[in-house]
Amino acid sequence: MLDGCGAGPAPDAQDFGDCGENEGNTLKNVWESVGGFEAPVLSRMGFLKAGGIDCKEVEAVWGRLREISKGKDTITGHWEMMGVHLQRPFPIYPQGFPLSIIKEFEKRIGRQTIGNVAASGTEIIQRLGKQHMETGCPIIYTSADSVFQIACHEEIVPLEELYKMCRIARDLLVEPHAVGRVIARPFIGTPETGFQRTRNRKDFPSPPPHNAIDIISENIGEVFGIGVIPEIFSGRGFRSVPRTQNNKEHYHMLRNALESDARFIWANFEDFDMLYGHRNDPHGFAKALEEFDTMLAGIFYRLREGDLLILTADHGNDPTTPSTDHSREYVPFCLWTSGMRGTKHLGDRDGFWHVGATISDAFGVPFPFRSNCSVLGELPVS
Repeated sequence: MLDGCGAGPAPDAQDFGDCGENEGNTLKNVWESVGGFEAPVLSRMGFLKAGGIDCKEVEAVWGRLREISKGKDTITGHWEMMGVHLQRPFPIYPQGFPLSIIKEFEKRIGRQTIGNVAASGTEIIQRLGKQHMETGCPIIYTSADSVFQIACHEEIVPLEELYKMCRIARDLLVEPHAVGRVIARPFIGTPETGFQRTRNRKDFPSPPPHNAIDIISENIGEVFGIGVIPEIFSGRGFRSVPRTQNNKEHYHMLRNALESDARFIWANFEDFDMLYGHRNDPHGFAKALEEFDTMLAGIFYRLREGDLLILTADHGNDPTTPSTDHSREYVPFCLWTSGMRGTKHLGDRDGFWHVGATISDAFGVPFPFRSNCSVLGELPVS
């Protein structure tokens, strides 16, 4: 999963606040903005071609998927891959959370809060970090996503207390305020030297409905989730492994996973989205793609005969537009396995659930959420 690597504006992009003919076209706009980048493995996988970049040598099966659920956030995209169709989006709070929610939260944690605005996480801790250190008041903020974020300095509020606050917020934020995620955002530093977020982020998502992860784990064993993946599904059906926080760490954990007895490994590489898409940095985005391409080459050497590799994304996050939000886009859907004979263009298909259906089919377990969505039978293998 290459987080935020969208493959072109979806037909309903304007309904989600993306305007303009070429706005929200992540991979292609990054390519054109920086004058191209070197990613030969992503090129051969069809990942770049799915994004509208002219690549002549494709050695895999490739196409694009269109999200059907109402949203363009991380949880909506991942859940849809496993068969969940959200009929309405998670609530968002561009003007901050209702005073009744904030007052009840303060009552339950025994502290006052500051912030309660939609803001960039790096910006708000620079602006309110000093006040937080002087008062001990947690910084509450949100974004264009459905998130309730709590930022605290690790020397002012111990991590376990911050995580406890997040669990309190998670219990409080139910319908009609059932946000997609409560996120702990710890930081360090001083007003004089500046503040930096640490690696101790932790997500507390809304519990997922019944999905393909439940069925797959019941039939083949626990899933090896890397990065934010287990948290998105509340840990249900996943084996317990250390939480990794960036692409380099995810890569090393993925190598460990490939040497384990795990049969289904799902990794989310989020640096494209978190570090560069949200910060409007196309050059950083392109460099991250080049670095990932090198990692991907190393993964290929560790694949065994019969392994199935799928590359996709959960939404777009175009760093070349004025917006710092996610973009409603198609996502690449690229597959490779040993014994591949030729390539195939799948075209555009509706529903991210093609991912879960194909994985379920590969393991011979049921996928009761949508019929005829697996593309396993379309792979040109001997």
